[in-house]
Amino acid sequence: MIVSSPAGSVGPGPGDERMYVVDPIGKALAYGLAENLRGDPLYLLPPWPGDVFPPAFPDADGHFDHIAPEDPEFEAAHLFGSVRFTLDVWEKYFGHPIAWHFQRDLDRLELVIQRNLHENAFMGYGFLEVGIHETADGQVEPFSLNFDVVAHEVGHCIIYSIIGVPDPGTVGAEYYGFHESAADLTALVAALHFDSVIDELLEASHGNLYTRNLVNRIAELSGNSQIRLAANPLSMLDFVQGWRDEHALAQPLTGAMFDIFVDLFHEELVARGLIGQDQEDLSDRLEDSPDYFRVIQPMFDEAYAASPREFREALVASRDELGMLLAETWRRLSPDDLSYAEVGNTLRAVDKLMTGGRWRTIIDVNLKRRAIGFVSAGPKIEPFGPKSHFGLPRVFVPARQDACCARHRRIARHRGARNRVGAL
Repeated sequence: MIVSSPAGSVGPGPGDERMYVVDPIGKALAYGLAENLRGDPLYLLPPWPGDVFPPAFPDADGHFDHIAPEDPEFEAAHLFGSVRFTLDVWEKYFGHPIAWHFQRDLDRLELVIQRNLHENAFMGYGFLEVGIHETADGQVEPFSLNFDVVAHEVGHCIIYSIIGVPDPGTVGAEYYGFHESAADLTALVAALHFDSVIDELLEASHGNLYTRNLVNRIAELSGNSQIRLAANPLSMLDFVQGWRDEHALAQPLTGAMFDIFVDLFHEELVARGLIGQDQEDLSDRLEDSPDYFRVIQPMFDEAYAASPREFREALVASRDELGMLLAETWRRLSPDDLSYAEVGNTLRAVDKLMTGGRWRTIIDVNLKRRAIGFVSAGPKIEPFGPKSHFGLPRVFVPARQDACCARHRRIARHRGARNRVGAL
């Protein structure tokens, strides 16, 4: 992947003035909330003070593309590149560098390859830590090599930086779901900036984005497995009685935004004369019908075969439209008392500001289909469990930098600590 960092500005690690990778030796515990043998709460924070495996080094010209996938340093290079690439994408939409939310206490983000962290990756106060996925046949797949997983965690960091950290006394249920949805959308839009992803998506779907594909299968783990689907059927009506997991609660909002993206793409295809208005209307009418793929797929097959390059251009334009809508919406939100209704109303206001309300009908229809703005999430049915980010808590804000560092030094030497960590 190609990132914005000038050649020579990234040193061994890789590392630069904003972030650095460590592949620690003997790091038994992941960062975050832990407890000692007596059950007392502890919090582990960077920087990692111990030994590390050899870092990835740039070549004489300052590049890292000489490192082969089978080289032990490739994981570190890929992890750094994935974070930097995701930031490049979203800094373009926001129009400015994205400052770290932890910059009061830490200058750089520590990117940690935590090989004993199973089925987990998470972001916290000054760190982004990635573990491993183990397949059914026992194969180990490092999350450092899964772009979606890394970009999702960067998404959490972006939301904390742009929106802010909420007051624990005012944070509501839908804030948690919004955070996970935004992180998934961060990864989705960033992935669509790889030419290979766009090409594979269009070759597989011929422009029918509701086919199960590598874009709407967020954090794809294998040919038939993924962590979540952007194209999903859930609505807020499924959560009126309550909710257990913020990842599931995120799905109505993620699904609505993916549906909006698909409709933006269809409108772009109509505007470019690649499909007819009657075909677009038919697609809308059949969207929830079991006949959708039988009727609609041949239409896309024929249209794509006639103009594959133009389909690609339309997809890129729609991707950027979605990215701008999301960035301008997110920057106007407050973390306190955040609701899906507020997200929807802000999205409408941004559309009016940016396009004069061109997409208002699309936004209204898709939010209504998910009952967003019509009903709210019910109470939390059970406490945050070990798979929750927010039960850690994810973001620990120390009172003072010196207290933060002193606490970390004390905890880092504590051999009897036990972690409680979150999931993707």
